[in-house]
Amino acid sequence: MDLVEEIFLATSSFPVQERFGLTSQLRCASVSIASNIGEGKRRRRPRAFLHHLDVALGSQGEVEVQIEIAHRIGFLRQNDYRSLLTRAEEIGKMLNGLIVSVEREVEEDS
Repeated sequence: MDLVEEIFLATSSFPVQERFGLTSQLRCASVSIASNIGEGKRRRRPRAFLHHLDVALGSQGEVEVQIEIAHRIGFLRQNDYRSLLTRAEEIGKMLNGLIVSVEREVEEDS
């Protein structure tokens, strides 16, 4: 959730003409990470959770790329860029660890 809040704050200073472009894409992808984790967990089946974690990981990858693009085209200041990228990378690591853990659970149930 912290990443979502930081993304919304950082993108509020993006140019108005980007409202339906990079601003929207970055916000949507960051929300998708948290939403897919929540939806997958609520399903209460390891395979469904695993699927949603995989989708969340894909969204996390999108966020990393979009942060890089925003920085390269001058929409993000260096300190915001570093902070957002670091947090996105941390989330990617946590998701990968959780995926490995849930995969083990699925294998044990098979």
